Amino acid sequence: MTTLRPEAIHTDRLTLLPLAVEHAGEMATVLSDPGLHTFIGGAPETAEALRARYERWEAGSPDPSESWCNWMIRLRDEACAAGTLQATVTADDRGATAEIAWVVGTPWQGRGIATEAARGLVGWLREHPVHTVIAHIHPDHRASAAVATAAGLAPSDRWCDGEVVWRATIG
Repeated sequence: MTTLRPEAIHTDRLTLLPLAVEHAGEMATVLSDPGLHTFIGGAPETAEALRARYERWEAGSPDPSESWCNWMIRLRDEACAAGTLQATVTADDRGATAEIAWVVGTPWQGRGIATEAARGLVGWLREHPVHTVIAHIHPDHRASAAVATAAGLAPSDRWCDGEVVWRATIG
């Protein structure tokens, strides 16, 4: 598998932009609500901490069989960031599997943004040699379960670190 690089993805209301170091300040504000970390753990990070993380992500995985693809979710009409989206794509004997995740800032939740972004991402992954998409979702996180369902994923009987593994075969 060739290393995948995130590209801009356009949906009806969103532009998913490859996440870059210069997005750290804006993203620190978007992700600043401690409530966002209820299911994902941790705490809000400073712009400096995000900048360091985004530098590592931009450099790419040290494993040549793995691609780190990260996006900033941008609302076109409001010209603002609303969250992040990611796919870790790992090569295997059938092509590749993508583990996806999304976070939408509190002020933008409940507007279908995560669903639209996840659908856009799954569509983008279909254009690459990805055969399976998975997401790890806390069993009490109903909103993320709804996003995964809308993106075509279904819960499996597998668990990982206290989360249900959701999956879809796309290719």
